[in-house]
Amino acid sequence: MHNEPMAADELARFAALLADRSRAQLCLALLDGRAWTATELAKAAEIAPSTASEHLTRLIAGGLLVEHRQGRHRYVALAGPREAELLESLLAYLGPTPPKPTLRAVRASAALARGRTCYDHLAGRLGVAITDAMINRRLLTPDLTLTPDGLHWLTEELAAPEPNLRSPTHPTTRSCLDWTERRPHLAGTAGAHILTELQARTWLRRIGKTRAVLLTPTGEKAMQALLGLDVSTLPQ
Repeated sequence: MHNEPMAADELARFAALLADRSRAQLCLALLDGRAWTATELAKAAEIAPSTASEHLTRLIAGGLLVEHRQGRHRYVALAGPREAELLESLLAYLGPTPPKPTLRAVRASAALARGRTCYDHLAGRLGVAITDAMINRRLLTPDLTLTPDGLHWLTEELAAPEPNLRSPTHPTTRSCLDWTERRPHLAGTAGAHILTELQARTWLRRIGKTRAVLLTPTGEKAMQALLGLDVSTLPQ
């Protein structure tokens, strides 16, 4: 049972971390799962480096971000999957937002909707389609629980070490509500391994420095062979 006055204070303090457009933009940039420098984040948020540094210090102190030092360089990343899930859940609650009325913004928004990284797993139409294909192949149950066939598929076809899938700190599978598709896609250690393996096999490429991703021609053939998924049928 929470002490309600204290819980309200803590909730208000935490909510204040995202109650600033620049801080929200900094967090959203980090949803690609990578660690960024303060300079890169300042550019992404279109703010001065000194302003970005102040915001990052506050976000780190609040527990949303973590800092990594490598020599003289300072890198910042989301604190973990739980923080990424929180941001994605908030985006899903808000629903799709229209892009700025510029050709570049419209194209970028469309690319994110087609396929993107959601911290450490796939999202967008591609992520949802892969999840659906796994359900159709009975590799996942409708509630996204990994079946014995699914475990065999991951370990044999995608070379996933079974101990890595059964992490004591992270669930093997988790349903993550896709904020553009408004349907669930696969997260958890299984979802993370699929993204990692597709990238390692060059079946997936990142579009520029964004979160948007695209299957390569080899990746399209692999998804057809492994899951019966014809990505050419997905809406553009």
